[in-house]
This record gives sequence, structure tokens and C-alpha cells, in this order.
Amino acid sequence: MSDCLFCKIRDGEIPSNIIYEDENVLAFEDVNPQAPLHVLVIPRRHIATANDLQAQDAPLIGQLFLAAKKIVQDRGLAEDGYRMVMNCNEQAGQTVFHIHLHVLAGRIMHWPPG
Repeated sequence: MSDCLFCKIRDGEIPSNIIYEDENVLAFEDVNPQAPLHVLVIPRRHIATANDLQAQDAPLIGQLFLAAKKIVQDRGLAEDGYRMVMNCNEQAGQTVFHIHLHVLAGRIMHWPPG
């Protein structure tokens, strides 16, 4: 997608603080952090929303969660706890239409979130 913000980050057209990457997954710091650690974990392949996922995407989604786990472990935040959230469409708060897993840690998370 030529107009996708996250595809532009993936392609190096927009600078970002990338903290994890492999052949299928990219993770970078959120520009508007809501916690001391606020990372977005995306698939390199453009998928607009969770509604667009197919059965064959299950391993890719698993890779997003494993990347998130590695990031919080590497930062020493796994034992204290962390939150992982994926929003789907506007009413849920999705503003960039390239699926992404928010990973938040480093502070107490309240429930309900909002």
C-alpha cells in the first residue's frame, strides 16, 4: 500500500526507532507512547485490519506475539506484566490500517482500558 504509514516505516521512507525485526515482523516505538514501553509490532506484509486475516495468517499472528514477548523480556519487563492490544477498525481505535499489536509495559495498567 503506497499510502500506508506503517508500510512507509517498513520500507525506510519514514524514520522510526526500530527495536526488533526479522523476515516477517517489524517492531518500533510508538510516536505517542502511553506507557514507558509502548511498541508497535507489525507484520511486514500489509494486512489492513483483523477482519482481513485468513486462516493461513495464523502463524504470522503468532510471530507478532512471540516478538512482543521477546521485546518485553529483553527490556526486563516481562515478570512485572505487560499489555498487548490489537484494535480493529475506527470504533475500536484503529487509526492506521495496517494491523499492529500495541505492546505496553512499565506502569500499572487499569481495567477497563477505555
